[in-house]
Amino acid sequence: MIVLWLSGLGIACILMLVIWGVSVRIRNAGIVDIAWSGGFSLLTAFYVVAGQGWLPRRILVGTLVCLWSLRLAGHLYRRVMGHHPKEDERYADFRRRLGDSFDKKMFGFFQIQAALLWVLTLPFLLACLNDDTHFHLLEWAGASLWAVGLLGESAADAQLSKFVKNPTHQGKICKSGLWKYSRHPNYFFEWVIWLSYFVLALAQPHGLWSVYCPLLMLHFLVNVTGVKLSEKGSVARRGEAYREYQRTTSAFIPWFPKKSSHQVEG
Repeated sequence: MIVLWLSGLGIACILMLVIWGVSVRIRNAGIVDIAWSGGFSLLTAFYVVAGQGWLPRRILVGTLVCLWSLRLAGHLYRRVMGHHPKEDERYADFRRRLGDSFDKKMFGFFQIQAALLWVLTLPFLLACLNDDTHFHLLEWAGASLWAVGLLGESAADAQLSKFVKNPTHQGKICKSGLWKYSRHPNYFFEWVIWLSYFVLALAQPHGLWSVYCPLLMLHFLVNVTGVKLSEKGSVARRGEAYREYQRTTSAFIPWFPKKSSHQVEG
C-alpha cells in the first residue's frame, strides 16, 4: 500500500511539473484546475492496474472516478480555454501582484496541488487493494450516492451554462432549476460525490482513515476556493441584486427559498 501510494505521489508531481511548464509557455495558470480534476483519473487508473484487489471492485472504482474526473476536467477545459488568452481573475490577480516572480511562485503552488490531489486518492487506493470477492452493502450505497452527486452536478452546470449563453440574461443572476434552491448547487453535489467516495471506502479495510477526504473538500468548497471566493466576486459585480439572492437562497445545501424583502414589504 505504501509503495503504491508513494508512487501515486510521484505521478502527481510529474503531472503538475509538466502542466506548470505548459502554463508558463501559454501564460495561463488556470490550466492547473483542469489538470487537478483530470489527475484523479490518472492516479486511479494506476491504482486499478497496479492494485491486487478483486478485479470487479477495481473496475467499479476506476469507472466511477474516471467518469466524474473527466467530466469535471472537460467542463473546466471549456471554461478556462474558452476565455484564453484571458486568465482566470484569481491567477491574473496573482500575476499582477507577484510580477516577475509569478512563474517561480506558481511552481510551488502547482506542486501543492499535486500533493492535495495525491492525499485525496486514498479511498480509491484502499478499494483497489481489497481482495474481498463480494460487494459490500456500503459499496452499493456509495455508488448510488455517487450517481446522485454526478447527476446533480451535471444538471447544475448545464443549467448555468444555458442561462449564461442567453444574451437576454447578461448581468442577471441565474435563479432557475437547482439554482433556485441553492446559490452553489454545483459545489454541493461535488461534495456529495466526495461523500460517496468515503461511504464506498468504509467497506474497505482501514477505510475510516479516509474520513479527512470529504471533510477537507467541504472546507475547500465552502471556505476557500468555492463558495466564499465566488460570493465575493458576485457581490462585487452585481451588488444589491446578489445580496438579495443571498438573503433568500441557501448558500450550499439546496432548500426552499425564503420570500424576498420586497415581497414582505409588499
